[in-house]
Amino acid sequence: MAAPHWNFEGARVLVIGASRAGIGAAIARAFAAAGAAVTITGLEEEPAEPDRGRFAYRRLDVTDGAAIGDLAAALPELDVLVNCAAITARGEEMDPAFFARVVDVNLFGTFRTALAFHPHLRASGGCVVNLASMYAIFGSPRNPAYGASKAGVAQLTRSLAIAWAPDGIRVNAVAPGFVVTEQSARSRTDPAHVAAVAARTPLGRWGEPEDIAGAVLFLASSAAAFVTGVCLPVDGGYSVS
Repeated sequence: MAAPHWNFEGARVLVIGASRAGIGAAIARAFAAAGAAVTITGLEEEPAEPDRGRFAYRRLDVTDGAAIGDLAAALPELDVLVNCAAITARGEEMDPAFFARVVDVNLFGTFRTALAFHPHLRASGGCVVNLASMYAIFGSPRNPAYGASKAGVAQLTRSLAIAWAPDGIRVNAVAPGFVVTEQSARSRTDPAHVAAVAARTPLGRWGEPEDIAGAVLFLASSAAAFVTGVCLPVDGGYSVS
């Protein structure tokens, strides 16, 4: 199936958490293919192949407020901020210290970057797209910290959408279902789990990162000019089955 065509010529896009193979990288590629000037961030010294050298890259720890401030100063203009940075560890999240770390990265990190780039987006009339998760609405016995943090992201999205609407900033989120990424690799070592997901999903498969990218570009586009505060499920129908 051909990818939808979007025009982001001249748009300045920052994708937080896009240095590894996964959703963030797919989003960055999709914006670049649509003509945007894309900057990405990650914890690694440089992005994974095949994105090494493809985008402007800044190493960034989203728990470091000073580093986020430095990035905001280095990028004086911005039209679209996409918050993808997240961590999880299936089966390990009942440890309080790790739970706190997950929430710090996934929820507080999203808030820190959004707040740092608020002046840029107010000046440009730009938008924010956050990455939530279907676990924002489902219980997750093996990923309680991830689920709690992503529920927080969904609620933060709604709150910022109201708070920043007078500034002309739209704030939305997407809630991916089960997607084939590096982050989901551990769970995909369980054949029964992989099969159960596909069986419950009405579209009969796991998602691909590109499936999420299309929804993000829609929410960032003029086609969604009257859309704010939405958390859009992109899960092949899993959440309604």
